[in-house]
Amino acid sequence: MLSWALTFLIVAIIAGVLGFGGIAGTAAWIAKLLFVVFIILFLLSLIMGGVRRPSI
Repeated sequence: MLSWALTFLIVAIIAGVLGFGGIAGTAAWIAKLLFVVFIILFLLSLIMGGVRRPSI
């Protein structure tokens, strides 16, 4: 998922340099959204991994 966020960030930068403001804004918004989802899922996996009961 982080790779998708980086891909959309690169698309946004290239579109912004070429003057496509609408596409750049949309791609940047998608990149931010994917990054936030990645961070939330990462934190949840850390919390759930730490809460796991030890096997006997």
